[in-house]
Amino acid sequence: MSKHNYANDQYPGPKSAELLQRKQQVVARGISNSTPIFIDSASGAMLQDVDGNSFIDFYGGIGVLNAGHCPKPVVNAICEQAEKLIHTCFMVTMYEPYVTLAEKLVSIAPGSSPKKVMLANSGAEAVENAIKFARAATKKSGIISFECAFHGRTLLTMTLTSKVKPYKHGFGPFAPEVYKVPSAYCYRCYYKSSYPQCGMHCLEKFERFFAAEVSPESIAALIVEPVQGEGGFIVPPKEYLPGLKAICEKYGILFIADEVQTGFGRTGKMFAIENWNVEPDLITVAKSIAAGMPLSGIIGKAEIMDAPEPGNVGGTYGGNPLSCSAAVETIKFMEENNLLDRAVVIGDIVMNRLKLMQEKYPVIGDIRGIGAMIAVELVKNPVSKEPAKEITSQIIAACFKRGLIIIGAGIFGNVIRMLMPLVITDETLTKALDILEDSFAEVLG
Repeated sequence: MSKHNYANDQYPGPKSAELLQRKQQVVARGISNSTPIFIDSASGAMLQDVDGNSFIDFYGGIGVLNAGHCPKPVVNAICEQAEKLIHTCFMVTMYEPYVTLAEKLVSIAPGSSPKKVMLANSGAEAVENAIKFARAATKKSGIISFECAFHGRTLLTMTLTSKVKPYKHGFGPFAPEVYKVPSAYCYRCYYKSSYPQCGMHCLEKFERFFAAEVSPESIAALIVEPVQGEGGFIVPPKEYLPGLKAICEKYGILFIADEVQTGFGRTGKMFAIENWNVEPDLITVAKSIAAGMPLSGIIGKAEIMDAPEPGNVGGTYGGNPLSCSAAVETIKFMEENNLLDRAVVIGDIVMNRLKLMQEKYPVIGDIRGIGAMIAVELVKNPVSKEPAKEITSQIIAACFKRGLIIIGAGIFGNVIRMLMPLVITDETLTKALDILEDSFAEVLG
């Protein structure tokens, strides 16, 4: 790939500009684009646009490319499968890759309970079906989700999601029987407390919630991201997720871990929930499961997964043979290349660099993450913690000019998140962090 980037150049290039004009004529306005370029090819942690310009990828298809762009074994598996079978619909005529992948997912899922799997197409579809399994198994309807959560854009998952704009505004009414509680956002504690002296008010308040808002006897499941993704990479304290599981067990509520963004090595474990030694009742997976092929799934305890009657769940494309073959090879690629260990190394390098940057730039109010799932929250004042949304956007734009594509997050739009492919080299990682620091220097003077 070309080593040229957009630093000091006009962009988009002519080919991207032409495609952008065509896009605006025929693609719905609600489909936004945070950069004005069109990608032609990609490899590892590098992108190349149609004008031949190269960029370092620090967003990984929004968490989809933990194994990197176009890993050769996965590409080969897709090609081999495409020559044999592209689609039949598993609910009518079955095929081996679906079963092979289900066996693999059961074998790597946390906990010792017998498990089963359903495959679908997207993260939102996985969440929808996890709720269906939970309701079928418990014969209850209520669902608890959390502030700062993101679970998808369908009616039910949009209801579970917390951020109003752009995800929910103008799209109501929403699905019934969904209840929200504050999350363990320690930097902006809902209860104005400080960890660890707080006594975990975010767990203690559940008793009041069950008395004031909804009876626990009507709640089928609680769904939580082990690390909240779109909410700003919010990492809860070590007591939080085990505490939630204990509450669920006390009241007969199923615990659903949404691992759509956190799964498949991102945090240094195959599933992020393993960092808290919790066995969920149900796990939703998608994104990095198949190195970019559309695929999602639900992994759950066998008795829960067997609760719906045959035909009650499914979908025409769910567990497509191409995607299943890609996923089997992706997981194998991750294991053979020790990408879980690599995520920890990447995290240490990035965290150390960000801490040095924080000493120079007080606008960095908080640095948080686990493994290679890392973010900085920017504030106008480190005491008042007023969100610095405009500065965040300016830094992201300055990174792009220099050849680094990085994206934001957070309910206040003031978080810069990092989802670099885990195959990124030390040299490319260092260059990306240099660009990030140069962009802070440019924007903040």
